[in-house]
Amino acid sequence: MLPGEGPAAYDGFARTFAREAAVSAYNAFYDRPTVLSLLGDVRGRRVLDAGCGPGLYLTELVARGAKAIGFDQSADMVRHAHARLGPDAEVRQHDLDDPLTWLPDSSIDLALATLVIHYVRDRIATLRELHRVLRPAGQLVLSTSHPTADWLADGGGYFDSRHVEETWSCGLQHRYWRQPLQRWVEEFTAASFTIDRLVEHRAAPEMAHHHPREYAKLSREPGFIAFRLIKSVLPRPPTGDEQERHAS
Repeated sequence: MLPGEGPAAYDGFARTFAREAAVSAYNAFYDRPTVLSLLGDVRGRRVLDAGCGPGLYLTELVARGAKAIGFDQSADMVRHAHARLGPDAEVRQHDLDDPLTWLPDSSIDLALATLVIHYVRDRIATLRELHRVLRPAGQLVLSTSHPTADWLADGGGYFDSRHVEETWSCGLQHRYWRQPLQRWVEEFTAASFTIDRLVEHRAAPEMAHHHPREYAKLSREPGFIAFRLIKSVLPRPPTGDEQERHAS
C-alpha cells in the first residue's frame, strides 16, 4: 500500500485510535454492533479478523467463545492488540494486500474485515484469498463506508470510482477507495462469494445519549454498509468482459 493509503498509516496514531474507537460513535455504537450481530453465534468457531486494529473485535470474539486469530499491517496496532488480549493471543503483523501463506486452505470457519477493504489495492485478489482460507460455505462479514455517504462527502458523481483523501481530527492522513454499490457487488461475485445479507448500519440507541449529534445525523442518512458473504462452492459466472473476450 502507498503511504497514507492503508492501515500502516496508523503507526504513530494507534494509541489515539484505540482509545477513541473504544467509545466513539462510529465504532462502538455503529460498526461493532452491526458486525457482531451479522457474525452471530461464534462459540467454538475459528474466526479470522482481517485488519484487526487494536483488537476491539477480537476481544468481543474471545469473550463470546470464539477461537479468534487476527492480523494487521500496522505494527503499533498489533502491539495494542497483544496488550489488550495478552501475549499468547494469535495476532500477527501482515499486509492484507499479501497472500495469507500462513493459513491453509479451508481452515477458517468465519472471517471479518471491518472498515478495511477500502484501503486494499487489489480488492478482488484479497477477497479471493479470504475465500480460499474459508471452509466450504464459510462466511465473510465485511463493512465499509456507504457509497452514498462517500458521494455526499466527496462530491462529484455517485458512480465515480476513485481515491479520496481526508485528514482526521487526530492528524492522520486518511486515503481510501470509493465506488458505487454495483462495483462492490461485482467484486464480491468475481471472488466467488454470494451475498447472504446486506445491512445498512443503524445507530445503536445508546448513541443518542453519548453522541447526540452523530446520532441525529446517522438516523437520517447512511454512514456505513455491511455484507455477510458466503463462500460459493460453484464456479463463479463469467464477467461481462470475459464473455466478450470468449465471443471474440
